[in-house]
Amino acid sequence: MKRRPPALAYGILGVWSVIVLFPLYWLVTASFKDALAVHQGPKFLPWVDFRPTLDAWRNLLLGVERETIYGPLLNSIVIGSSSSLLAMAMGASAAYGLARLRVRLGPLANEDVLFWIVSQRIMPPIVTALALFLLLRTVGLLDTRTGLVLVYVAFNLPLATWLMHNFFRQVPASLEEAALVDGASRARALWHVVLPVSIPGLVATFLFCFLFAWNEFLFALILTFSRARTLPILIAAQHTQRGIEWWSLSAMSLITLAPVVLITLLLQGYLVGQVLGGGER
Repeated sequence: MKRRPPALAYGILGVWSVIVLFPLYWLVTASFKDALAVHQGPKFLPWVDFRPTLDAWRNLLLGVERETIYGPLLNSIVIGSSSSLLAMAMGASAAYGLARLRVRLGPLANEDVLFWIVSQRIMPPIVTALALFLLLRTVGLLDTRTGLVLVYVAFNLPLATWLMHNFFRQVPASLEEAALVDGASRARALWHVVLPVSIPGLVATFLFCFLFAWNEFLFALILTFSRARTLPILIAAQHTQRGIEWWSLSAMSLITLAPVVLITLLLQGYLVGQVLGGGER
């Protein structure tokens, strides 16, 4: 006899879903309000409590505010994707070496080296902020995309190494050994055998690095001023002399959320099946 899920579990999940999704609903409704509807108090039902308008979206995408958001949006895309690709590639290289080769650095073996790399991620970012500011100013990379990409690569590299190390350890060594017996070099075996079966891990690693870089605020606040400013900094600066324009701020926040939500929805199978599910093969 098939066991029916308890109604209490569905009730709790339903309440929790409402709590989680309500801020997003508030953002959506606020982005379609005008100034009068926002200042009249809580009104959440379109065409019932207020009349929806596209003014905020029109001003943001086609009007006078488009120059304000297009630059930070492009910066976020370039910096987030570039730093994530570099962190994924470098992290995969380090992880492959630690997973397949015997490494000795004095008294440190493979697991010790991996722990040392991952421990760098534990350090609070604010500890290195001043040193990074002085370093980038000295080499002329302050307020540049290149400078922020380098910082984010260093910031995400421990996470990428740890994730990819777990994936490479789950790839059967017999596959690689069979390629080596057939005459393939280690580099060729890595490229043609190991990497193809590790694509879910590479995708998941890229996604995690991209999320961290896309939402990062502290380094972007300290290391950029205008040219390399990203979307989180633009949103935080939306307090004008007329006060906070919630309708415009909500539309801007939804534009910031859209790429992350879209990528997560497209790759959720990899996340659930390969990362959270333990990478079954």
